[in-house]
Amino acid sequence: MIDFHMHTLLSDGELLPSELVRRAAVKGYTAMAITDHLDISNLDLVPKLVKACRELNGRHGITVLPGVEITHAPPEHLPRLVRAARKAGAQLVNVHGETINEPVRPGTNHAALLCDIDILVHPGLITLEDAKLAARRGIYLEITSRKGHSYTNGHVAVMARRAGAKLVIDSDSHAPEDLLTDALARAIGRGAGLSDAEVDAAFQHSRDIVRRKTSRRR
Repeated sequence: MIDFHMHTLLSDGELLPSELVRRAAVKGYTAMAITDHLDISNLDLVPKLVKACRELNGRHGITVLPGVEITHAPPEHLPRLVRAARKAGAQLVNVHGETINEPVRPGTNHAALLCDIDILVHPGLITLEDAKLAARRGIYLEITSRKGHSYTNGHVAVMARRAGAKLVIDSDSHAPEDLLTDALARAIGRGAGLSDAEVDAAFQHSRDIVRRKTSRRR
């Protein structure tokens, strides 16, 4: 299992980074990113995450990448926040998309897709235009197992298929019970309407991300 959307008690998760990594190892994870919530108020979080992930990388056989989820930030703040996160060492930058489960400001999806991000997570009722923008810019769209955010997985899958956008399957873990297995992630993908081949492709996209990010660290 590879997962690029996970939270610790450095934001609103329940576990320390070390415990999250250990529990992920027991679930069979091979790579993960710790992506705690970020906005203009807590940019000092990024160096802490980078340090934690550096210490934990390779422990228990898991590649651990430092990342962030820029969350509920005004769309006009996104370029600055993405640049600041990258400069501080975040290897994976996610933006909290327009999930129907929360009052995310309209226009967030589009603004995020114009920035140097990796994944637009739980993008809700993403438009075909924005899905095509994601495809052109090489930004991944997320199929999520998170309650509430998963309500629009089917729509995201359809828009990604029509636009040629790439998908990944993530947990948005906040607690131990949120961690996935390969089998459950595959079932989540199938539940979103993906074929077996499309689920395989999503898994391959995750492996591709890990390969690119780890090659840059050498």
